[in-house]
Amino acid sequence: MSPVTESSFLPLTEATPRAHGPGSRVAAVLVFGSSAAVLVVEIVALRLLAPYLGLTLETSTLVISIALTAIAVGSWLGGRLADHVDPRRLLGPSLGVSGAVVALTPAVLRSTAEWAPAALLLIASMTILVPGALLSAVTPIVTKLRLTSLAETGTVVGRLSGVGTAGAIFGTVFTGFVLVSRLSVSGILIGLGTLLVVGSALVEWRARGWSGAPALALVVLAGGLATAVAPGGCDVETKYHCARVVADPDRAGGRTLVLDGVRHSYVDIDDPTHLEFTYVRAIAAVVDAAFPGSEPLAAHHLGGGGLTFPRYLAATRPGTRSVVSEIDSGVVRIDRDRLGLGSESGIDVRTEDGRLGLRRLDADSRDLVVGDAFGGVSVPWHLTTVEAMSGVRRVLDEDGLYVANLIDHGDLAFARAEAATLGEVFEHVAVLGEPADLRLDPAAAPGGGNLVVIASDRSVDRSALQNALDARRTGWTVAAGGDLRSWTGDAPVLTDDYAPVDQLLQPYGPQSGR
Repeated sequence: MSPVTESSFLPLTEATPRAHGPGSRVAAVLVFGSSAAVLVVEIVALRLLAPYLGLTLETSTLVISIALTAIAVGSWLGGRLADHVDPRRLLGPSLGVSGAVVALTPAVLRSTAEWAPAALLLIASMTILVPGALLSAVTPIVTKLRLTSLAETGTVVGRLSGVGTAGAIFGTVFTGFVLVSRLSVSGILIGLGTLLVVGSALVEWRARGWSGAPALALVVLAGGLATAVAPGGCDVETKYHCARVVADPDRAGGRTLVLDGVRHSYVDIDDPTHLEFTYVRAIAAVVDAAFPGSEPLAAHHLGGGGLTFPRYLAATRPGTRSVVSEIDSGVVRIDRDRLGLGSESGIDVRTEDGRLGLRRLDADSRDLVVGDAFGGVSVPWHLTTVEAMSGVRRVLDEDGLYVANLIDHGDLAFARAEAATLGEVFEHVAVLGEPADLRLDPAAAPGGGNLVVIASDRSVDRSALQNALDARRTGWTVAAGGDLRSWTGDAPVLTDDYAPVDQLLQPYGPQSGR
């Protein structure tokens, strides 16, 4: 960074010539860097909040709205203050205080989520709003300092506005493609906070010898130390998730993969035939009924997680070939390092988006497609539509079967919409779940949770399926035919042009498991 001196920034007069040289370069650096920092905070805040609020459209909308509010407030307030206070007195504090808040954010948010969850939204809002507003104030402050001639007002404002936009783009791209894949969330925010405090110290030292930087540096150090002991940390921060592996005290080989606070997979590394979660046993029951015996299958899995079901198929149906599309390479590394995935024959794990992975498969090449991809508790919307299901149907052979795990609560609007969507693509559709959730037990109130949908162009014996569910001790039942049509009702069909999955999903309680 070029040194900032008294002559670097001159007040606006009609007679004073513009200062050239380092002042212009420093102004660009300040505007570029502060604008980039706002976007870094916004993107990383999404990942920091995901374990507690879920990685949903609502969470993203909330964070983006707060960030935009911060930019608006900071731009307005920074410009107003610059007209009434010497702008040189504002730059250092804006950078330094924002840096301190950013560095404290991981420890503060995680501690709040653990000990005062009711205050999480308020605290989260402040940790985005305060640094975002302070950093956004830098652009109007610097603009005020650089306006040394009325004749070039448009040039100065336009140039710094462009520099700020370029900084925001850089912050977005650099965070998404570089920082998140190489550093932890805590590391990114503490590092950014350190850079902002250092920038504040340089600006103040060159401009007026301000002595506040050491105190802010201590705050940043405290933030780093607090993060190390704050609750709610991850075993691993992948590109998409805060991941933990929890050992089962009741089974020596039992391990639960927890992603963003949700139990995504249970794996017994000593016994791949052990299926802990009810919905996985239901999927196994579907396969038992549709493909009697132990014949090998050609399967494709949309979403991998702990690879519970691919390993189960490999153990119970030797010769089965499973292709797994798992978008998060970090989860695959956990499978290998922590969940005992070795060189099991027939399991081909590909780091790719599930829908793109379907396109790479040959038509009529799969006996079975299993859908178990989730972002938080929501199936990614682009894997729910008529177009996506048409891709599934393309890769299935004439007797092939699609089976998918869903989560929904309340009136199950999303699950009903997905059943209606599958009915647009396949000849036969059924839904498996608790009798109350399928409205087959009028005495019980629906509670929601996991359901399993199946779809095929060949019919599946409902009686055989129910027997298989009973044999697996699921307590679930089957809705098909008239029962399913009554349950689905007037639910909308999801398409690439209209798939409000996050809006259809109902609020859910504490996530004790899937």
